[in-house]
Amino acid sequence: MNLIEIQTIFKSNGQPDQKQIQLWVDTALVDLNEDTEIVVRIVDEQESTYLNEQYRQKSGPTNILSFPVDVPENLELSLLGDLVICAPILEKEALAQNKALIDHWAHIIIHGVLHLVGYDHIDDDEAELMENKEISILSKLNINNPYIQENDE
Repeated sequence: MNLIEIQTIFKSNGQPDQKQIQLWVDTALVDLNEDTEIVVRIVDEQESTYLNEQYRQKSGPTNILSFPVDVPENLELSLLGDLVICAPILEKEALAQNKALIDHWAHIIIHGVLHLVGYDHIDDDEAELMENKEISILSKLNINNPYIQENDE
């Protein structure tokens, strides 16, 4: 069972509800076969900027930050970590990329969950592996490949 806690600090139209987020998390973690807990925090650009600068040393807001929990081996803890999502950035990206906002939310949450379980995109091989996993999960939700623009052939 995957428990999620949603902290909505910033509210705007088009944000997913608890059921949608739960479906996306469950679909991303279907192969994990263990109980998990994830905190999903929806924030504004100001909080995203602060956290991005504080923890990644990058200026400005970002669409999502993933904070995996580093649990010592001898401690039984099902918390995978926290996802901090900047709703205004997602809205701007979806509009600029001509994507359905709800599909972009699904993609970004799945992307963040994969970070929590160890996927990354630091080098090309890791990026390809992670992107293929995202595409596969999204296809189970009937969401198109987010890495192909509508005008790509």
